[in-house]
Amino acid sequence: MRSMSMFLRPLLVLLGLSMFTSASAEVATVAVASTLRHAFEEISPLFTRDTGHTLRATYGSSGNFYSQIRQGAPFDVFLAADTEFPDRLVREKHAMAPMTVYGEGRLVLMAPTRGPVKTDPAMADLKAALADGRLRKLAIANPALAPYGMRAQEALQHVGLWESIQPTLVFGENVGQAAQFASTGSAQVAIVALSLALAPQLKGKVHYSLISASWHKPLKQGMVVINPESKAALALFEYMTSPPAQRVLKKYGYDVLAYATKPVMKKPH
Repeated sequence: MRSMSMFLRPLLVLLGLSMFTSASAEVATVAVASTLRHAFEEISPLFTRDTGHTLRATYGSSGNFYSQIRQGAPFDVFLAADTEFPDRLVREKHAMAPMTVYGEGRLVLMAPTRGPVKTDPAMADLKAALADGRLRKLAIANPALAPYGMRAQEALQHVGLWESIQPTLVFGENVGQAAQFASTGSAQVAIVALSLALAPQLKGKVHYSLISASWHKPLKQGMVVINPESKAALALFEYMTSPPAQRVLKKYGYDVLAYATKPVMKKPH
């Protein structure tokens, strides 16, 4: 009898802890910019490990998410690919202040490993491929919907290619789709996020060159809480600037050094 009691006591403690965790843990629904997909898929289980909360992510373009949230889409947190869309939501009273930057992204020129176009920082072979006919399709995210598409347009304008390259342009609904076009060979080259080019799934399938950050506006990426009643949402808002999350972001090419400070949430009046 005594040995049975000794066995049951720790089991009951474990069951009690399990009941407490399930009662206090929550699920947050998160709108996540496509550029963040691979990094967020690594951050999500770390968040659950460290907080007990779980996350349900939907990936897409920041512009589409902005419109959906304004129309009442039931997201708890918005992790955008820029600061403008989440900042608008705060100004329009659809999200809580502050809008907080969690990292800064980079653009790359990316092409299939066995494709006809080489990637280089000056886009020299891209220009040559446009002239000699090797370039038939260049994929970028739709500039009307996706911040990385806007910045890709700016980079092409900087090197004087925007007008001449129009016949080859293929727009992805988001930067993830643009990267898919290049990785599958549907496009000979794409201008996409460094975070996507670094995805383990693309290793050996693509090559890329960094595009100078001076060729376009900064790609600072911001986040806002949509539902302040969600404990999981508030926890994620803080977690994105924590050391575990920032290490993952750095792994995927984000500049994080300036953003690893704890955000201060301000309740709306």
